[in-house]
Amino acid sequence: MTDALLSILHSSTFPMVVAAAVAAGAVRGFAGFGAAMIFMPLVSALVDPRLAAATFLILDEVVALPLAVRAVRLCDWRTVLPAVLAGLVTVPIGAAVLANGDTIALRWGISALVLGLLVLLVSGWRYTGRPTLQLSAGVGVAAGFLAGVSQVAGPPVVAFWMSGPSPAHVIRANLIVYFALASIASTVAFWWNGFFTMEVINHVVILMPIYALALFAGTQMFRLAPETAFRRVAYILVALAAIGSLPVLDNLLR
Repeated sequence: MTDALLSILHSSTFPMVVAAAVAAGAVRGFAGFGAAMIFMPLVSALVDPRLAAATFLILDEVVALPLAVRAVRLCDWRTVLPAVLAGLVTVPIGAAVLANGDTIALRWGISALVLGLLVLLVSGWRYTGRPTLQLSAGVGVAAGFLAGVSQVAGPPVVAFWMSGPSPAHVIRANLIVYFALASIASTVAFWWNGFFTMEVINHVVILMPIYALALFAGTQMFRLAPETAFRRVAYILVALAAIGSLPVLDNLLR
């Protein structure tokens, strides 16, 4: 084992990073979304946000690929495809902001968006009827920007599909396929901005088996749980992530 890997394992923040990976993998497997909402705000408080974002991107792309293959036949392509295509335009813009922006300000923004998502979902607001092409594309534009800036693309698309009439298994499939396709643009943008370093690779090597086991466990829980649990568990986890992501808690987390 290299000195770099040993340095990560012996870091005082490593147990918290592992805990974030376990929680993120479990919620990704269960709900099809939310992993970035858990991993990014918490890990960004412990390591450089650029390192956290690049590490999560590789982890989720590789480990969640089997989920995406199974979800392709279940998702609603009439809303998923416009959201993905529109998001491709704004991912590079978000990545450029991440490369040059104030990381503390970005974290405050991420926290506010996660809390806003939670309030919207818990309020019980729902829309009726079929979403238009323009609405699907607009959601994709917002999600793409957030994906580039923080890997937290969830708030717009989660609110979009969970506020509609679709059953839990279709919502979950929509989210899985959306994130699988959207991550391709994020990969290109992150590579262009030089985010994929050896430090990122070292973190991926350590965290990938942990994340994979947690995602598998979450998938099994979804198959056993009643549909009402899909929303309730997601709300609780998003709330914990939003609170834990606040920069004012950095001293406690560290």
